[in-house]
Order: sequence, then structure tokens, then C-alpha cells
Amino acid sequence: MLYLWLKALHIIAIVCWFAGLFYLPRLFVYHAMSEDAASRERFCIMERKLYRGIMGPSMIATLVFGIWMLVANPALFSSGAWLHAKLTLVVLLIGYHHGCGALLKRFARGDNQRSHVFYRWFNEVPVLFLLAIVILVVVKPF
Repeated sequence: MLYLWLKALHIIAIVCWFAGLFYLPRLFVYHAMSEDAASRERFCIMERKLYRGIMGPSMIATLVFGIWMLVANPALFSSGAWLHAKLTLVVLLIGYHHGCGALLKRFARGDNQRSHVFYRWFNEVPVLFLLAIVILVVVKPF
């Protein structure tokens, strides 16, 4: 029963984390398009609160509950290479998360060098991660 609770909490944390991973780059799009100081300041506040208040805690909760599930059921490690591929993607997703943090700091310093078009493409990256991770977990292709 504990394992099912851990899985439920893990999924809830993932949903919250991905909500932020989808929304923060969208805020970057609008921030890069903003032309007045008041808008830029407002976007800085929104981005910071999203990153620190939702994305960070959700990422940590995702990792805690995921690791706890692995500890509770170590047989998962021998269930196939799908888990290793998934964990690799999670590590890369953590890198994407921290890359968002670095971009957030650039915006806060007023040092953004990229256009809204870049951020529109950058916004699609977590979709690819989500597709791959869900397919690996549900289908377990290898």
C-alpha cells in the first residue's frame, strides 16, 4: 500500500513540475517581447515565484518520491533497460530545469540575448521529455 501512495505522490509532483516547465519558457516568450520597464519587472517577479515556489519544490518532491519508490521496490532496477533510459532523461530534465533558472537570472539582470522565437522553440523541449518518459514507463519497450 505504501508503494501506491508513493506512486500517487510522485505523479502529482511530476504534474506540478511539468506545469512549471511548460509555463516558465512561455513567460520567457512574453518577457522577451515586452517593451516597457513595468512589464519586464512584472515578468521577473512571476518567473521568480514560479521557479522558486512551484518548480523547485515540485522537482524535489518528484525526486524524493521517485527515489523512495526505488528503495521500496529495488526489483525495478532489474525490470529492463527502460528504467535506466528514463532515469537518464530525468537527469537531462533536471539540467533543463537549471537551464531555465540560468535564463531567469539573465532576464532579472536585464541581460537577455535571445528573441521570443528562441523561447518559443525552447518551450517545446519539455514536451519531448514528457513524451519519451511516459512511453518508457507505460510501454517499457526494452
